[in-house]
Amino acid sequence: MSEKCDFGLIGLAVMGENLALNVESRGYSVAVFNRTTEKVDDLINGRAAGKKFVGCHSIEELVDNLASPKKVMLMVKAGPAVDALIEQLIPLLSPGDVIIDGGNTHYADTERRTKYVEEKGLLFVGTGVSGGEEGALKGPSMMPGGSEAAWPIVKPIFQAIAAKVGPNDDIPCCEWVGPRGAGHYVKMVHNGIEYGDMQLICEAYQMLSAGLGLSNDEIYEVFDEWNRGELQSYLIEISRDIFSVKEGDDYLVDKILDVAGAKGTGKWMSQLALDLGVPSTLVTAAVYARTLSAVKEARTRASKVLEGPTASKTFSADERKQWVEKIREALYASKICSYAQGFVQLQAAAKEHDWPLNYGDCALLWRGGCIIRAKFLDRIKEAFDENPQLENLLLHPFFTTAVHGGQQAWRDVVVLATELGLPVPAFSTALAYYDSYRRERLPANLLQAQRDYFGAHTYQRVDKPGTFHTEWLELRRTPAE
Repeated sequence: MSEKCDFGLIGLAVMGENLALNVESRGYSVAVFNRTTEKVDDLINGRAAGKKFVGCHSIEELVDNLASPKKVMLMVKAGPAVDALIEQLIPLLSPGDVIIDGGNTHYADTERRTKYVEEKGLLFVGTGVSGGEEGALKGPSMMPGGSEAAWPIVKPIFQAIAAKVGPNDDIPCCEWVGPRGAGHYVKMVHNGIEYGDMQLICEAYQMLSAGLGLSNDEIYEVFDEWNRGELQSYLIEISRDIFSVKEGDDYLVDKILDVAGAKGTGKWMSQLALDLGVPSTLVTAAVYARTLSAVKEARTRASKVLEGPTASKTFSADERKQWVEKIREALYASKICSYAQGFVQLQAAAKEHDWPLNYGDCALLWRGGCIIRAKFLDRIKEAFDENPQLENLLLHPFFTTAVHGGQQAWRDVVVLATELGLPVPAFSTALAYYDSYRRERLPANLLQAQRDYFGAHTYQRVDKPGTFHTEWLELRRTPAE
């Protein structure tokens, strides 16, 4: 190609390569570079053969092949590698050029990098990209933030490659999120909600399988039915599919070791929730569930020592059908709590960092292309469109009605799990959050009294204003000897 390219991309692992192919498929020319240059040659001679690509063997060559304003997207492992590439790119670029980080980056790094790159006269975009390998190729959900002046420059390409939703499939799941690290923060919350969704689905599976004794074929049918209703989502869909895959006569899912991996974004969300003082309990429960799964050898040893309920339950066909519906209702109610917590954290972070987030748009960004895409997100967008200042999704009439309708089933499932000795940390955590949030008075009055007793931390009163301290030792009743 003799003409300059529209877009540059560094990092040709699966996500980067698929994203580059996606960009080219929308009519743009792409220059690519990878530290291992064999990957560049493999792409140019393979999947990119005959397409509008330029393979580059150095960063200098890549930059030289870009039209101005130059747009360079980094699809490399988050961390020092991103900083190193930024340092290499800065002297090669001109004012108004854009560096884009599309990795799973901690938002604080994007805050720092945006300021640093802008000080050098350039523009910086930190964008969340969700949807996995297929999404990168066919249309991901994208959550860009950073230098606002960069948005008009990258918007045409980003919105062209993003997933589309709406009645006419013409609404891109990509919109400007906010300044500095806002885009990566929204992506982190997306991933944290994903942790919660996956754990809730796993607990539903456990209740259906170990609790009710359903076969994998029967569970397939249950998930297929669930995917036709209010639980319709990508994660329910792929979970359904998993129960149909066999190796010979055996189901593959039964052969997979029960040890879950994690890349850290769920943990980030939990840690930052603690920093903000918001109760994102679902993601925390999900993170700890993965942590417990990882101590497989310890669990195996403990299983030979620690006892649980000895009585088993049998269910008639009608009872199993009723319990399947109760598990569905518990899953839906818990899911509502999970998303409610995610948006409460987004609201707190927006206030903390002065980000003008549009929560309805955030829900729309997740409506297609991403891992948590679901029919349910339309309702969230509608709720925030009706009331941008909505304090908690649970307080919107649609979601209030939904949790009220499923509340008894939700409680019944948690009780049954307890009776059977089956751990449902996400179901029970969601219910505890709901019960805590709906109560005007919690037992923290005793907690404050304890803190004042041993540490003079003071307390406030319900009957008069001010801050108080009591000499509890002097006023206490001495136990009878």
